[in-house]
Parts: sequence; C-alpha cells; structure tokens
Amino acid sequence: MLELRPNCECCDKDLPPESTEALICTFECTFCTSCVKGVLNNQCPNCGGNFVSRPIRPIAALKNNPASTKRVLKEQGCVLNT
Repeated sequence: MLELRPNCECCDKDLPPESTEALICTFECTFCTSCVKGVLNNQCPNCGGNFVSRPIRPIAALKNNPASTKRVLKEQGCVLNT
C-alpha cells in the first residue's frame, strides 16, 4: 500500500492525500509538480526513474489506511544524480 507521504522531498511543500500536485517514482519518492518539472526534469534524484501522478485515496479508505505523517526532505536540496 502506498504511504502517501505528506510533503515534497525537494521544497517541503505540503502534499496532503487529496493533492493532485503529488508525483511519485517507483520507490514512492514524492515531489510536487513544480519541482519535478522545474528542477528535476521528470527524473527522480534518488533512483533516476520517472514520475507518475500519485493516486488519491478515497476519504473513506483513509480512516483505516491513513496517509503517512513522516516528512522526508533531501538535506542537500534537489539535485540530480548524474
């Protein structure tokens, strides 16, 4: 099950479970659309993969399967591993 991480790893923007701005890679690294398009050029700085829109979990399902509250933030900022 997806963690639904609460923030962008690059800029720390809040990305609540209902956000349409959340993008994830195959490892669930989570970034906002602005960082993915403007800084990362659609390439995950952690694994090198691409991004897709994170699914929105229905509100009823969040009751028994809540989103993660653990914030992940890249200490060195948003840079691509080349």
